Amino acid sequence: MSVQIFTMTHKKFDEPGDKIYVPLHVGKAASTDLGYMGDDKGDNISKMNCYYGELTGMYWIWKNYKTSDYVGICHYRRYLINAEEKLMSEQEYTDILKEYDVITTKKLEIHAPYYDGYAENHNIRDLDVTGEVIKEKYPEYYDDFERMVHVNETYFGNIMVTSKELYDEYCQWLFDILFEVQKRVDIESYDDYHKRVFGFISEFLLLVWTQVRKLKVYECKVGMTAEKYETREMKKALAIFFKAKDIKGAKTFFMECIKKRPDVLMEASDITGELKQSMQVITTCENEELNVGNSIINDINDFTELMTFFRDLNQAVDRYRIGKNTLEDMKILENPLLSATAIEISVMLLCIGTKSAADTLLAIAEDMQKQPCHDKAVRLLKRCLDYDSTNEKAIILTNQQ
Repeated sequence: MSVQIFTMTHKKFDEPGDKIYVPLHVGKAASTDLGYMGDDKGDNISKMNCYYGELTGMYWIWKNYKTSDYVGICHYRRYLINAEEKLMSEQEYTDILKEYDVITTKKLEIHAPYYDGYAENHNIRDLDVTGEVIKEKYPEYYDDFERMVHVNETYFGNIMVTSKELYDEYCQWLFDILFEVQKRVDIESYDDYHKRVFGFISEFLLLVWTQVRKLKVYECKVGMTAEKYETREMKKALAIFFKAKDIKGAKTFFMECIKKRPDVLMEASDITGELKQSMQVITTCENEELNVGNSIINDINDFTELMTFFRDLNQAVDRYRIGKNTLEDMKILENPLLSATAIEISVMLLCIGTKSAADTLLAIAEDMQKQPCHDKAVRLLKRCLDYDSTNEKAIILTNQQ
């Protein structure tokens, strides 16, 4: 069995040494030649790359590539990796494909149902129309589409490897749907990011297709060889705002960026989590100023130090959340630079539901009462009761203050 993986790219990059990975310049018909094989020859939709993203490459492979038994796509900075976190080799792919139908990414667990997340970041009509088209053209898929669009998971990146036969079947189904959706929606008014609507929707449709077809799917971790350019530039700018102790400016900049590119906060883009932590820094500083007239930014304003400070805080709080806290975690939480406000916000970010938040706040407050952190403990107990006013233990401890 022969395997060919096409690495989708729109820029020059450091290629993997393995010959099974071949660069494919997507959107080549409307861009400068990079010297790679392009998606603009033969039967192609290269000029529609602004709407379809990497799917113009997927289409080209479907229509024009006939050589290998198995084909797949990855990205110039995203690759499927094995348990040792190394790029998958041809032998590994063939061994897996002897038992599985499709290799793709691990499911991306999202904070809300896919439908709600799409409505928050895109024009929900595009997804609704997709459902209408599926109902008309492929009614056997519709009930599952409707069910799955309201769960909290999706595949991402359109990264997959499968037999050329199954790949062609998938592309036939996918593009038949998307071309019809394109006829029914008006995307010309969208900005450059939101125009890539079909690339976004197709990530979820891969999940629908594999589930309905009852295919045996092997899910892999995705290795990132580089940080997203937009993410890197945002972090550089935020570092300047933090250095100047300009939280208001940092917030304005952050919100403008998220409005244009909400995808930068996705795990596949914010691979270090530092953009989410930057948002936490901004929220914490705003609330600290409101509560006590001072904030952590006046003591720590270096970006790297701030990220370390909040990463340590979140890890300590998370261990309290799951009941695996240690003495080292309390040493982190009793740091005089760490306010009760900062702890509260970390708890709110990490806990799902009011009971979890109340239990975590109570556990931290109990330990803090044994330390020289009395004021913090009182504040956290009050917040615990805000989440759960009937918590008997919190009531007793509060009355003892």
